[in-house]
Amino acid sequence: MSLEVRCLIVDDEPLAVEAIRSLVALEPALEVIGEAADGNAAVQAVEELRPDLLFLDVQMPEVDGFDVLAELSARHLTVPVTILVTAHDSHALRAFEAHAFDYLLKPINETRFLDAVAAARSRIAERQILPRPEGMPLQPCVRRLPIRCDGRISFIQMDDVEWIESEGNYVKLHLEHEIHRVRETMNGIEARLDPDRFMRIHRSVIVNIERISHLRPWFTGEYIVTLKSGKELTLTRTYRANLRRLMGGNRS
Repeated sequence: MSLEVRCLIVDDEPLAVEAIRSLVALEPALEVIGEAADGNAAVQAVEELRPDLLFLDVQMPEVDGFDVLAELSARHLTVPVTILVTAHDSHALRAFEAHAFDYLLKPINETRFLDAVAAARSRIAERQILPRPEGMPLQPCVRRLPIRCDGRISFIQMDDVEWIESEGNYVKLHLEHEIHRVRETMNGIEARLDPDRFMRIHRSVIVNIERISHLRPWFTGEYIVTLKSGKELTLTRTYRANLRRLMGGNRS
């Protein structure tokens, strides 16, 4: 991928900025176009420089990283693909809720950094290729999801999720041998999922397309969707247009 990515680094610690700069130098496609040492300066820099990728420290005085993202949204600015950086993993769940693309812990592991950047570059390429529907904000597709489990934070790879079920202001993520409950609305998580991998088949059900084994017609124009695990779900008439995607047709 030859895409050149313009980066902005935001951190109030000079040593942390230098550390990120050193890691950025490992990836020839990345170019640092600016730095900011506080949240207010970060918002101004994003507005003026329009970076593709934002390395954003969470903990800064007065205006923290989450405040920066909120302010960018409030100003109706296109939020860069954002990788949050912090020394504390307690912010992982909030990072997801703030629609950050990824999350790195200090000191940053080189391999983990390069993996995050590679995925970010793919997402940036999608932004440049795919037109944005009018009035539709750009949000990064989530690749992994932080969850609380046994008093600690773990991460679920979204490719391992078979289907997603709505439960009020929560969603239940069904994996092959486990279920996790996350505070998020169905519409909220649908907007963050890769549409090439996940599809809404019911107002309260989203399926991983790769986990579908077969379909069969049912009453009143509905279909029974059978997953490879044997689980059967219903595709309702409201979402019949999505059948084209299952048959290899155009998503539009």
